[in-house]
Amino acid sequence: MSEPTFHRTVLMLADHDQKEGSFGLIINRPTGKCVGEILTEETLGHLASIPVLQGGPVQPDQLIFAAFRWHPQTSLLDCKHHISLEEAGRLATAQYHTVRAFVGYSGWSGRQLEGELAQRAWLVRRADVEDVLALERAPRIWHDLTATFGPWFQLVADAPDDPSLN
Repeated sequence: MSEPTFHRTVLMLADHDQKEGSFGLIINRPTGKCVGEILTEETLGHLASIPVLQGGPVQPDQLIFAAFRWHPQTSLLDCKHHISLEEAGRLATAQYHTVRAFVGYSGWSGRQLEGELAQRAWLVRRADVEDVLALERAPRIWHDLTATFGPWFQLVADAPDDPSLN
């Protein structure tokens, strides 16, 4: 998308209902901060070091905790979002769970996302645990995933952000 909010982003769609709308979190825009730097008045324990990502343009002043759970038997990844601080602390140490914090989120009203998909505004693929949870890959994940869609998309992925500056 050329719209700045979603330009070169990778988004995890956590909830989708054609009538009610959709909820997602951008997973490749780390803010460079950890939860402890934002919630300075809280006793956080190990949650203090959890990275904070920019989740999207909706409610950018709200901190949202999300727990991603990998199901190794089915190779599925699910996301439980808007969890409490206490639940985030509990799930952060649970097997197959990874907790992340997001500033804001991405949302669509009913049928809005279907319209964008019909316009081919998004490339869609099944979530992979390494794509979603490997923060060290965040700077390159958009490039790496886009290139998997074929030769034309490889060219798009390799193109500079602003070709006029090339």
